[in-house]
Amino acid sequence: MQYIRDLLNKIKWDKNEKPEDYSIAYFDRISNKKENIKYSEIKRIEGGFVVLTKKNEESYIPLHRIKEVRKKGVVIWKR
Repeated sequence: MQYIRDLLNKIKWDKNEKPEDYSIAYFDRISNKKENIKYSEIKRIEGGFVVLTKKNEESYIPLHRIKEVRKKGVVIWKR
């Protein structure tokens, strides 16, 4: 099984990948449901977190809360 951090870095740095083709589903414990975001919303990967920017605010999503990664709507990674 591929680690989520390695996959996210591959999407970002591999010249053969197009980040705009990817979306990520994570469990939001505040809303108590699975949320979906576009990979392009990720500002950076920092430690054990993905940092998102929405409405000029940063949100930190723990990597262990990521449940799925999709490429063009097809699940390519799932926890």
